[in-house]
Amino acid sequence: MRIIDLRSDTVTKPTPAMREAMFKAEVGDDVYGDDPTVNKLEELAAKMLGKEAALFVCSGTMGNLLALLTHCTARGDEAIVGSESHIVIHEQGGAAALAGVALRMVKTQHDGTMLLEDIEESINPDDIHFTRSKLLCLENTWHGVPLSLEYMKDACALGRKHGLLLHLDGARIFNAATALGVTAKEVAAPFDTVQFCFSKGLSAPMGSALCGSRQFIERARRLRKMVGGGMRQVGIVAAAAIVGLEQMVERLAEDHANAKILCDELCKIDGLKVNKEGVRTNMVFFKISQQISQEEFLNRLQDNGLLACDEGRGGIRFVTHYGIDADDVREAAKRVALTVKQITEGTLAATAR
Repeated sequence: MRIIDLRSDTVTKPTPAMREAMFKAEVGDDVYGDDPTVNKLEELAAKMLGKEAALFVCSGTMGNLLALLTHCTARGDEAIVGSESHIVIHEQGGAAALAGVALRMVKTQHDGTMLLEDIEESINPDDIHFTRSKLLCLENTWHGVPLSLEYMKDACALGRKHGLLLHLDGARIFNAATALGVTAKEVAAPFDTVQFCFSKGLSAPMGSALCGSRQFIERARRLRKMVGGGMRQVGIVAAAAIVGLEQMVERLAEDHANAKILCDELCKIDGLKVNKEGVRTNMVFFKISQQISQEEFLNRLQDNGLLACDEGRGGIRFVTHYGIDADDVREAAKRVALTVKQITEGTLAATAR
């Protein structure tokens, strides 16, 4: 049985073109700034995001950490973030533990936004009793949902009004741009800095880019070395990231289309509550009947050759990506239906006994 892995778009394998580019990559020592492939990648990333410069980093978590460190120059400076943002939940408190940055959490709404009035209320006055409100962070996409251009412009205008710097955690910014029918440059335009990942939908084996002004990137490059992110002949993986930017952006629409097919098929299965309205990019979220243990369900799915992500709080996530086609998602839905049937029939049999 072929395993269908829908846990995340981080499980993608490099494309043949990426493997060839990696094999042929011209390399140097990136810490000295003389890896030509990394330099080419950084120039391309900055251009596509409409920023002056970019920095190749190990991961999205490192990119966000460096943004916090570089923007918030005094320990105790405060960044305003969504309560359910990746920075808050999935980065192990690095903002406080490593950057000395206080996080002011604003309630995340069901669509990934923060209410503008909530943002404004969270901004501290210039008073010795309070932390200095320094940075506003948004995330796009959020759980696969793209924030609109209008919302981002309004939120950033509010931040500017109060003298805040602006950072976008755009790990999947090209998914957001695809869903919105715009360019990544347009999504990034209102922000001072943007972080995005090569290792998700773009299918490269590792890495992210932090983009901003030339001066900002110069400071962030020094801090990258401080946190252990100085890399040497890393043009080998930068070559794959270049292929991702040049060849894999347009195909993201296929992942979005496959997610919609998967969503429609899951909606036909009794015992599932599918968040149909939330399927805007490559993610599908659903919950199972309260009569079915989520742990048992996920274990049975794996026995049936299907891997899913446990989102906690009774939620399960499927993510479509390179290497998964329309036939795969239809087969995945069949395996979900089989799993529900197996568990239900087993429960009924046990009850009858």
